[in-house]
Amino acid sequence: MDFDGLYQTYYMSVYSYVMTIVKSAHLAEEITQQTFYQALRSLPEFDGKSSQFTWLCAIAKNTAYNELKRQSRFRTELSEEELPAAEGVEQVAEEEVLTLRIHQVLHEMEEPYKEVFQLRVFGELSFAKIGMIFGKTENWARVTYHRAKCKLQERVNDNE
Repeated sequence: MDFDGLYQTYYMSVYSYVMTIVKSAHLAEEITQQTFYQALRSLPEFDGKSSQFTWLCAIAKNTAYNELKRQSRFRTELSEEELPAAEGVEQVAEEEVLTLRIHQVLHEMEEPYKEVFQLRVFGELSFAKIGMIFGKTENWARVTYHRAKCKLQERVNDNE
């Protein structure tokens, strides 16, 4: 397996996938680089049971989650500059409550619905790419996304 070809072929797809998880371009770039470094180190152990892209996404996912856990230990409180302006605070607060409710419901959602929804909405990946990540068809990704969306709407409405 040619590592340069692997890098050239999958860099942007892995980067897009990582963006769905970390939502920061700078952090996604770092994690993507770490992913390919780890892939290079573990290339001899790659057995080919999954596609190269699936293998890289698994490495990227673990790397991203580890980095997010590490960062969460060092979070600081909001500074004055990051606080919303006085006007529209009620609207901002309502939107934050709804956003938090959506993320809570999404966090509790079972797999694969949770990950498919995140890849489609936050990662803006095509159904074909989502299907490829899971080793399934594009149609499977469409159906799973639709079911995830329905479950999310239902659970958010139940919590209101």
